[in-house]
Parts: sequence; C-alpha cells; structure tokens
Amino acid sequence: MAYFWTKTFHIVFVIAWMAAVFYLPRILVNIAEAGDSAPVRERLVLMGRRLYRFGHVMFGLALVFGLALVFGFHIIGGWLHAKIALVLVVLAFYIVSGRWLKRAAVGGALPSSRTLRLVNEIPVLVLVAIVYLVLAKPF
Repeated sequence: MAYFWTKTFHIVFVIAWMAAVFYLPRILVNIAEAGDSAPVRERLVLMGRRLYRFGHVMFGLALVFGLALVFGFHIIGGWLHAKIALVLVVLAFYIVSGRWLKRAAVGGALPSSRTLRLVNEIPVLVLVAIVYLVLAKPF
C-alpha cells in the first residue's frame, strides 16, 4: 500500500512541476510581446517568479517521492537511468527559462517570441520519451 501512495504523490508532484515547465515559457512569450508596456511586463514577471518558485517546490517534492520509490522499493533498470537523464534535460530547460525570466525582470532582452514558442515544444517531446520509458521499460 505504501508503494502506491508514494507513486501517487510522485506522479501528482511531477504533473504540477510539468505544468510550471510548460507555462513559464508562455509567460516569457507574453513578456517578449508586451513591448514597452511596463505595467504588463511587471505583472507578467511577478506571475513568472511565483510560478518559478512553485515549480521548484513541486520538483523538490517529486524528487523526494521519486527517490523514495527508487531506494525504498528498489526500482532499478536501464530505463530508469535514461529517464533520470531526460528529467535532468527538462530541469535544465526549466532553469534556463528561470534565467530568462530574471533577465526580463531587469529589462534584459529575451529571445524572440517565435523562438520562445518553438523552444517551448522541447519539454513536450522529452516528456513523451519519459512516459514511454516508464510505461514500456524497454531495457
């Protein structure tokens, strides 16, 4: 029973983190398109900061429950190593998005809104690979 509760909490916190991973670049797109409208930019930056902080908390909780699954229930396999590597790719993406947000907060330049829209597709593709690895456990 503990295994299923641990797995449930891991999945819920991963979903919450992925929501932040997907939405933060959308906020960056809106900041890039806000132009010189200071009130709009300030509001979007505030939203982005709160979302970024929320995402870090959700990632931390997902990590705790994920580690509990690995070490508490002895989940092993090559697929797990590949999954962890891909999670690190998504985490790096999230950190880069956070750095862009910090740059925007001080008036720095962002990539174009088109570039941000394209970059926003990366975590979706990586998530598909992660879900496949978890479900199929191909190696």
